[in-house]
Amino acid sequence: MNMTYGKIKVNNAALITVRTGSTRLPNKALLKINGKTTIEHLIQRIKKSKLDDEIILCTTTWPEDDVLCRIALKNNIKYYKGSEKDKLERWNGACKEYNIDFFVTVDGDDLFCEPELIDLAIKQQKISQEDFISADNVICGAFTYGISTKALKKVCEVKDSDDTEMMWVYFTESDLFNITKLQNIPDKYIRKDIRMTLDYKEDFEFFKNIIEHFNGKDFNLSDIIDYINNNPFVAKINIEMEKLWAENQLNNTSLKIKK
Repeated sequence: MNMTYGKIKVNNAALITVRTGSTRLPNKALLKINGKTTIEHLIQRIKKSKLDDEIILCTTTWPEDDVLCRIALKNNIKYYKGSEKDKLERWNGACKEYNIDFFVTVDGDDLFCEPELIDLAIKQQKISQEDFISADNVICGAFTYGISTKALKKVCEVKDSDDTEMMWVYFTESDLFNITKLQNIPDKYIRKDIRMTLDYKEDFEFFKNIIEHFNGKDFNLSDIIDYINNNPFVAKINIEMEKLWAENQLNNTSLKIKK
């Protein structure tokens, strides 16, 4: 049963998209580093955003994912349970449930998603009212997308597939929306030689190295970059996985619109 939030208006939210059914790295959301699951490390990071009104963990109705709902409650955030494969409908349901206008999506794999960039997206959309905000040039895993609920609702009306894991094409290739790039990104965050997403065991070792280095101390993306600059071997732990990851994304991306 989903938690209810009444009719209180949540203008901006961060939606953490996560499930336990991973294949390349089984149960990766529940793997532990320094005594905390990876998803808890991410939740604590997103809590540093200053402009989101709510953080909502979006998972599936599968019983195996109930553990993620319990983790959400333990960490004092909301949750929503929806479709396993249809990420768009899952988000749409969460936006309806919690009365959201605009949200930044945070992949459960992106343990170091940067709150500063989330706040930049919220600030930018408030001024320009864009439908879809991306940041392809930042470090992989530092930012995903900002999406207006109005555009999301439209996508759910016109899409002709219930497998929307690779969902961005419905916004970028459909010619239906006002899409743009995230502005005012610090130059320091524009890197292609660092990979910060959790898909393979090498990725886990990358995150483990950095989290254990800071050992409970507060750190942001700038601190991570400084550490990697001083220890170049860290980026090399998993950067070779980027090609495999990108190929998988490409092979599973398709646009299916109703006639």
